Amino acid sequence: MHQQGAQAYQQTAKVVESPRERESALLMKAAAGLQKVRDNWPDSYEDLKPALTFNRKLWTIFMASVTKEDSHLPTEVRQNIANLGMFIMNQTREINLTPDPQPEQIEVLVRLNRQIAAGLRGM
Repeated sequence: MHQQGAQAYQQTAKVVESPRERESALLMKAAAGLQKVRDNWPDSYEDLKPALTFNRKLWTIFMASVTKEDSHLPTEVRQNIANLGMFIMNQTREINLTPDPQPEQIEVLVRLNRQIAAGLRGM
């Protein structure tokens, strides 16, 4: 499944130009998938896990790239992205472990993805 996230990343890379634009587009794609689940709740319950999985894989890639020694990002930015990634992993785990997840639990993931995407486009 990790390969699916990497393939989505590569496909998006062909459409947009810079790495920041690519990352922004992927975050918006993940946010849109989660928002669709939220908007169509409870009929979209079976789409929850795939949407969460895509988002988790995306953030796993981000966290891996910023923690590499050859990352050119400032230490503070790297730490902030890693911290956000850990929050997202914990929130995702919480949603997955909840026997009766609520659509409101998804909202924070959607907001974070959109905010980070907007920040990337503004850089």
